[in-house]
Amino acid sequence: MLRNRIAFLLILLTVLSCGKPLPVMDGFDSALWKGDPYGCKGERIQTESALATGLEKIKGLKEMDVIELLGRADRNELYERNQKFYYYYIQGGPSCGGQASASRKLTIRFNAMGYAQVVAIVED
Repeated sequence: MLRNRIAFLLILLTVLSCGKPLPVMDGFDSALWKGDPYGCKGERIQTESALATGLEKIKGLKEMDVIELLGRADRNELYERNQKFYYYYIQGGPSCGGQASASRKLTIRFNAMGYAQVVAIVED
């Protein structure tokens, strides 16, 4: 009985540790992105084109993988049926003093299972 439990735990740990690696987006600097919350420093805009070409690679990632890749969202919303929206400002978000009210942002919608379902760059 104990032997079966140990074997089960080892199999479970093996399966859980075989997760999908984070996508590699050519020209995208994750550290630079994370170091510029709300896009206030103007550094995120440098990686926008690399991000735009890699949007499809973000689609299907788990919520925690997105956080590992992009950092914590600048803003998030909980919607009906456990859907979540994450917003990352690319160009001077509303929290930046003296910035224009309109800015571009990365929008990610997660389904109820926690997977990125819709990923887009939109004008705010």
